[in-house]
Amino acid sequence: MADFLLRATAAAEGIRAVGVITTQLTDEARQRHQLSYVATAALGRTMAASLILASSFKQPQARVNVRIQGNGPLGTVFADAGADGTVRGYVQYPSIELPPNAKGKLDVGAAVGHQGYLYVIHDLGYGYPYSSTVELVSGEIAEDVTYYLATSEQTPSALMLGVFVEEAGVTAAGGLMLQVLPKAANDEHLIATLEQRVASLKGFTPLLQAGRTLPDIFQELLGDMDLQILPQRQMVRFHCGCSHERMLAALKLLGEAELKDILATEAKAEATCQFCNAVYWADQPMLEQLIAELATASV
Repeated sequence: MADFLLRATAAAEGIRAVGVITTQLTDEARQRHQLSYVATAALGRTMAASLILASSFKQPQARVNVRIQGNGPLGTVFADAGADGTVRGYVQYPSIELPPNAKGKLDVGAAVGHQGYLYVIHDLGYGYPYSSTVELVSGEIAEDVTYYLATSEQTPSALMLGVFVEEAGVTAAGGLMLQVLPKAANDEHLIATLEQRVASLKGFTPLLQAGRTLPDIFQELLGDMDLQILPQRQMVRFHCGCSHERMLAALKLLGEAELKDILATEAKAEATCQFCNAVYWADQPMLEQLIAELATASV
């Protein structure tokens, strides 16, 4: 089944729910970046979280960046997602692997690091992007993004993220977020009930592996609270906007002298996109054309 995002409301629209299945796009990221098991889990969780955060945007061109900078061996974990359902990302040290934690699961917290910062940038496509920074809570990503939502956006939230990866690839990935909106923020009983129900779930990917669908999970959590599942499913996918044309434009920024030096010493240029690992080349005629364009522009 293709990856998709589903929205719902409950409690007379006092609760907002967002669920996303990201199995295929997470496996594509794994293959593109040749990620280790724990790096796959870290990036997969971060991409799912970024898609969930982007789902609140009204502007189709809006995007959100989630950057996790912990003191663990993975280094930077970065995801960029849009309201259009596209997402991309990378891990600074993708081949790092760690032993399972005490529960026998991938030790994402240790790989990311228990200390550091989570940076979130909202770009609505106009005006200035705005950013928020919070300290990491655990490095497990779901807890860190939940803390960000509570402190920076003042929105009580429960977030579950999961990635199950085997030797053959990713078999289940995605996330679920429940938010108590301002109109219900003072209903302590409602908040306590939601916390208990979320706590009773044993992870997100086990539900998917057991054959549970997003509507099934919504129904289990919110079925007795006037649950309204929005009919539109938004398709989500791994997508990077890089291109050969953008690579050439970036080369021009090096300037005429630098390009002449590359032409004389290498006779070609190579660039690898950090977000999708695509490789682009500029051969001798292309470099000569760029130099000629720069020379003409400077006259």
